[in-house]
Amino acid sequence: MLDTHARKYVQPAIEKTATFFLNRGLHANHITFLAFLIGVSSGLFIYFDHPYWAIFALWLSGFLDAVDGTMARNTKPSSWGTLLDISFDRLVEISVILGLAFRFPQAMWALLLLSVSIIYAMTIFLTVGALSEKQGVKSFYYQAGLAERTEGFLLFTAMILFTKHLIVLTLLFFVIETFTTFQRLYEAKKLLN
Repeated sequence: MLDTHARKYVQPAIEKTATFFLNRGLHANHITFLAFLIGVSSGLFIYFDHPYWAIFALWLSGFLDAVDGTMARNTKPSSWGTLLDISFDRLVEISVILGLAFRFPQAMWALLLLSVSIIYAMTIFLTVGALSEKQGVKSFYYQAGLAERTEGFLLFTAMILFTKHLIVLTLLFFVIETFTTFQRLYEAKKLLN
C-alpha cells in the first residue's frame, strides 16, 4: 500500500541517489548486490543482539533496493537484473526471519507460518505478473496490496524492537500477508478471466 501510494514522497531522494551512482559509472546490478549484502547482514545483527544495527541495515538495504530500480529504469532494465532484485529481496526477508527464529526459538512456529504466507503471497504476485499482459512502471505488472515491502519492513522493525511481543507481531504480519494474498487473488480473477 505504501509502496504504491507514498513512493512519490521519497522518489526525489531516490532519483538523486540513483543519479549520483550513475554519474560514478555504477550500474543498477552493482547497487542490487550492495543492497543484498547490507540487507542480509540484518539477520546476523538480530542473532547477535544488535537490533538497531539490524534495523539500520534493513532500511538502508530497502532504500538501495528502490535506488537500483530507478537506476535500471533510467538506463536499460534487464531481465537478469529483475531476477536478481526480486530474489535478493526475498533473501533479505529470510535473513530477518532466520535471525529472529534462531535468537528466539520459542517463536519459530509463528515465524514458520509467516514464511509460508510470504511464499504464497509472492507466488501469486509473481505469477500474476508473468501472466498479465498489463505493464506497469516496473518490468512486470505490479499488484498493489495491503502488505507491500514497506509495510513488511515496518512490521519487521516492530518485531526486532519489541521482542517480548514477537509472537503476536509475527501473527499480525501473517494475518496481513494472508489478507494481501486474498486481495491479489481477487484482482487476479478479474484480470486474468
